[in-house]
Amino acid sequence: MVRANGAVSLRELARVVQTSEVTVRRDVRALEAEGLLDRRHGGAVLPGGFTRESGFPQKSHLATAEKTAIADLAAGLVEEGEAVVVGAGTTTQELARRLARVPGLTVVTNSLLVAQALAHANRVEVVMTGGTLRGSNYALVGSGAEQSLQGLRVSRAFLSGSGLTAERGLSTSNMLSASVDRALVQAAAEVVVLADHSKLGTDTMFQTVPTDVITRLVTNEPLTRDERSATELQALADQGVQIAIAGVGQPAPAPGQGQGTGPGVGPGRTDGGPTVGRPARRDTPLPGPRRTHPPTAPGGPGLRGPVSLSDQQLGGRVADLAPRRR
Repeated sequence: MVRANGAVSLRELARVVQTSEVTVRRDVRALEAEGLLDRRHGGAVLPGGFTRESGFPQKSHLATAEKTAIADLAAGLVEEGEAVVVGAGTTTQELARRLARVPGLTVVTNSLLVAQALAHANRVEVVMTGGTLRGSNYALVGSGAEQSLQGLRVSRAFLSGSGLTAERGLSTSNMLSASVDRALVQAAAEVVVLADHSKLGTDTMFQTVPTDVITRLVTNEPLTRDERSATELQALADQGVQIAIAGVGQPAPAPGQGQGTGPGVGPGRTDGGPTVGRPARRDTPLPGPRRTHPPTAPGGPGLRGPVSLSDQQLGGRVADLAPRRR
């Protein structure tokens, strides 16, 4: 299955062979020891992860519940009338489906999948970049895409990738995709990275967003005993990245209204009702090297400058990760 698809989830393997995920995980570990595949959190891929990239059909079946939760939480960051850029990827595609309900929104994207998700949203304006179509992820890349982003200014960029580490930041396996993602970052006042736990601690060939440029990471809670992901999250927090953790299966905040808290609604709650799961924690801005931006952006009509988010404006479960004292 790994040879045919490039990647496969442990859940899918367990279903096909009709055994438990614990048994599958043990077998995958043995195959990795023989050099036949590389383990990833929640799945396995063919060896050579620095250069190999799975196509859209394979990625769309990996960590689906986690991507849904991440998209739900990230959508709450977007306000009515805002202008944002959304990069290519299966997680950003999930985000786009939720942004369709935000009135007055302008979305700039190089992803056909993102544009398709917003195609019938009457109150959302979609701006496509130029470029050459890359069929494996339905994204527009190349000099045409990069040139079309010159002079653009939006409030924030939502990006995904193949891996995320505190040392190098966000990375991807394709040089053309990385180049366009860098151009998307240059157009935004803030950078929000969407990455499920399987991306944490994974490093790939081409850097797209250095750690000190990432404003916020939206991810899901690492699996039990996943020390590598937990360590990576703490290292990212130590470098000033704000960490927001989405609870899988929790109710989502409403897109288009920010994520402010009204009377009687505490952090991590969006409707004043009981918090699902363990109590949410505050998304506290953490010190570290950050980009500075003017209070308003010279983007032209309809483009707003950076929107300030207080530590009580983010719903969902968030990580209370503070920099360690050195």
